[in-house]
Amino acid sequence: MRGARGEAVAQAAEALVGAPFRLHGRDARWGLDCIGLVAAALESAGLQAEPPSGYGLRNRVIGDPDLLAQHSALRPVEGAPMAGDVLLVRPGAAQVHLLVCGPGGGFIHAHAGLRRVVAMPGPLPWPVLRHWRPIEEEG
Repeated sequence: MRGARGEAVAQAAEALVGAPFRLHGRDARWGLDCIGLVAAALESAGLQAEPPSGYGLRNRVIGDPDLLAQHSALRPVEGAPMAGDVLLVRPGAAQVHLLVCGPGGGFIHAHAGLRRVVAMPGPLPWPVLRHWRPIEEEG
């Protein structure tokens, strides 16, 4: 069952496709990195986002990603990704990257090489390290 918050996060991320890439970017007008994309999509869906700072483009060690996700209204899940889910992947030996599952089953992410936020079809070419889902409203 898909959640309304997840759909809202997916639609917000999709609306950011085409925004410029900028390391540590938190504003779509000036640029977003993968963390900024996730934070902007969560905030647009009415969820709390507390993105980390002080990181580089390449990072082998990132601390406790589940704790960081918890501070940003995300809970760990297993299984097939659904719209609005956030995935932490390893595209290279010294790099981790965040993506948002789009409303149509693809993935949205801030692509440093293409210098913009892009949508890509699945399946993912990278190993998934963590999988989170937006916390739905208590009801």
